[in-house]
Amino acid sequence: MYTHDTQLRIRYSETDQMGYCYYGNYAAFFEIGRVETLRSLGVSYKELEDKGIMLPVLSYEVKFIKPALYDDLITIKTYIKKIPLARIDFDYEIYNENNVLLTTAHTSLVFIQSNSMKPCPAPSEIVEKLKVFF
Repeated sequence: MYTHDTQLRIRYSETDQMGYCYYGNYAAFFEIGRVETLRSLGVSYKELEDKGIMLPVLSYEVKFIKPALYDDLITIKTYIKKIPLARIDFDYEIYNENNVLLTTAHTSLVFIQSNSMKPCPAPSEIVEKLKVFF
């Protein structure tokens, strides 16, 4: 398994009238988590796209346990629990500064060739970099 932590602070514009982080923002938080997780492996989304590989989201599940609040410093823990084939799965946990679990989620993304829009195998550079963790 490979894991990476990313931190960010909940901004006022991300909250609703109750001071809770608006639920619609979480998809962006998970995107930050997975982009930074791949970057920590030495792989950037931009480089993948430049090579003609895109990663659209196939599925997205989220469970809200407790709210993130305005000015909370949250930690997005992102996990890759298996070697990707034609898709890559990410699991997430979001914690507040007191290490209280706030949210869990899962996304599946599919590797596709941008010229044909057809699925393709995971790039070998990603697979090779992940192998050492499994």
